[in-house]
Formats: sequence, C-alpha cells, structure tokens
Amino acid sequence: MPQWLKNAAGWSWRLILVVIAISLVVFATAKVQLVFIAFFIALVFTAVLRPVVNFYSKVMPRGLATALAMLTGLLVIGGLFTYVIASVAGQWHSLSEQFTTGIGRIFDFLENGPLPFSITAADFDTWLASAQKWVQQHAGDIAGTAFEQAGTVVEIFTALALAVFCTIFFLARGGAMWTWFLNQLPMRMRATWKIVGGAGWYTFSGYTRGTVIIAITDGLLAGIFLSILGVPLAAPLAVLVFIGAFIPLIGAPAAMVIAMVVALAVDGVVKAAIVGIGIALIGQFEGHVLQPLVMGKQVSLHPMVVAVSVTCGTLLAGILGAVIAVPLVAVFWAVFSKLRRHLDPPMVEEVVDEDDGDHRDDGEHPDHGHHDDDGAGDAHADHDAEAHPAES
Repeated sequence: MPQWLKNAAGWSWRLILVVIAISLVVFATAKVQLVFIAFFIALVFTAVLRPVVNFYSKVMPRGLATALAMLTGLLVIGGLFTYVIASVAGQWHSLSEQFTTGIGRIFDFLENGPLPFSITAADFDTWLASAQKWVQQHAGDIAGTAFEQAGTVVEIFTALALAVFCTIFFLARGGAMWTWFLNQLPMRMRATWKIVGGAGWYTFSGYTRGTVIIAITDGLLAGIFLSILGVPLAAPLAVLVFIGAFIPLIGAPAAMVIAMVVALAVDGVVKAAIVGIGIALIGQFEGHVLQPLVMGKQVSLHPMVVAVSVTCGTLLAGILGAVIAVPLVAVFWAVFSKLRRHLDPPMVEEVVDEDDGDHRDDGEHPDHGHHDDDGAGDAHADHDAEAHPAES
C-alpha cells in the first residue's frame, strides 16, 4: 500500500472523529440553547462591568460593589431607552405630517422621475389590496406565529434573568469559581487550562469592551451628524447605529439604510445621499481608526475571516449566530496561538537585487557569507536550551 494512501486514510478517520465530536457539541448546545445564550450574555455583562466593579471595590466590599455596578448598568440602559421614547413622542405630531409629505414626494419621483420605469399610486393600491387579501387568507397561520413569538418573548426574559443571576456571581466570586474549577482537574492539566482560560478571557473581554466603546462612539457620532443635518428621529437612529455596531458587517449597513429611508421620506433624495455618505464615513473611521486603537492586538482577525465567520454564524443561528461568531472565533484563535509552542519560520518573498541580479530573501543579510538552509543552527540552539534549562 503506498505511503500517501496510508497518510490520507489516517487523516481521514481522525478528521471524521473530530467532525463527529464537533457535531455532538453543536447538538448538545442546540438542546440547551437557552442556557447557552444566557451564559454568553452573562460573560458579556461580566466583561463590561468587571472594570466598574474593580473600581468600586477599592472603596467598598466586593459584594456591594457588584450590586452598585449592576445598578449603574441598569440606569444607563434605562436612561437610554427613556430618552429614545421621549424623543419619538415629542416629534411624533410633526413627523407624521413630514412623512406624509415625504411619501407623496417619493411617489411623485417614482411616477414622473427620470427612472427607466414608473410606479404609480394605482400600482401601490393594487399591491396593498393583494397584501390585505393574503393576510385574510393566512390569518390562522399568522395567529399561530404570534403565539409562537409570545413564547419566544418569554424565553428571552428567562434568558436575561438567568444571565443577570450568573453575572452577579461572576462579578462577585469569579476568581474563586475559576480557582475551584482548576482544582478539580489533575495536576498535570492545570497549567494548560490556566493558560487557555487566561488567553480566552483576555481576548473575549477585550473584544466585548472594545465593541461597546466603538458602538457608543459610533452612536454619538451618528447622533451628532444627523442632528446637524436636521434629520428627524436623530436619537432613535443613533441608538440603532449603536445596536448595529454589535453585528459585524451587517449591522452598520442596515442602520445606514434605515437612516437613509427616514431622510428620503422627510427631506428628499439629496439629504438621503448625504446621510448615507456620512454614516459610511463613520464606518470607515471605525474600521481604520477606532478598532486598531481600542482593540489593538487583543482581537487580530483578517477581514475575510470575519466575513466567513459572520456568514456561517448567520446560516447556523440567525442574528444570534452573527453576533457570537466573531468573538468565538477570536477566542479559539487566541487559545490556539497561545498553546502553539514551536512556530515554523515565516515565509518571505524572494526579491531580485537589481545591481547584481542575485536572488536573496528579505531577511537575508548580504554581508554574511554563511547561510543555514536546513535550520541546523536553530536545531542546535534548541538542543542546547533543552540540555541546559537553568542557563536558558
């Protein structure tokens, strides 16, 4: 039997076992999805509130600091939603008139504008009548879906309650809980798990806190920009941009489209285009300035990896999958990188010296005549280090 076939068979059955193990984990997670979501939310809350608890615990007991930090977070979120609701209620009367006028302008543009096609009010009436007829025919299915959604709402509140309960213990006794877990492991495994836990939590907490800081900055910039332009519902749209920042690649464009629709309905095409350009520039500022500045090297993933992760997460678990895919991949890569002990030398592109035409690698020094092609020098160095650990 040829060696390549033996190697392929060995890799194949091992990969099959790995896929089966991953499938079992995914299946078990799906069966307790509510607990998994609550645990993930609890970790997010812990990562965001832990610096606040540490700050409060300098002047008060840890338990009281935890309660005060939870109350602070609740007041911030409650104040944010109260401000949004008050803004919408205060502008509702004028907005209804502006939307009526704006929708009329949109209909006029679609019917008499420079577009290669025209959509008249009669077409909209026909589509509306068809929609009403469809709703009447599927009233039973819609009612059943509504009952299902009511059950989903109950599950959401249950997950939030469990997440808050877990967050309290993570903040108050997280270090002791982690130490207890390590003590349950065999002695030879504790050091590895300590490295894995430290690397994973460092990356996850950095990603979470960095995302919150970036989302707040995006929301503030969008709110200021929309307020300067005089776009109605600037505060709710800013909150929408804030929420969209938690969904990589998808959230920001969705928030931009909604803001453009509002501007289009109220102030016309030019204002909608300006809003779209402004929010796109905010997104560029986030990607090229905020993320490298805030997150640094805590989360260093290639944009292609982020795109693939978000797509796979969306296909597997919808919006929830899109939210949790990137931090999970980032944690996995951080742990993998931390556990890797022997790194292969990086590949470098071969360049040509225009003066003498010699081929030389970027990292090669031309003034040194000796070049170790097979890495023997590194091997000897490693052997010496292993033979004399105390001197190393």
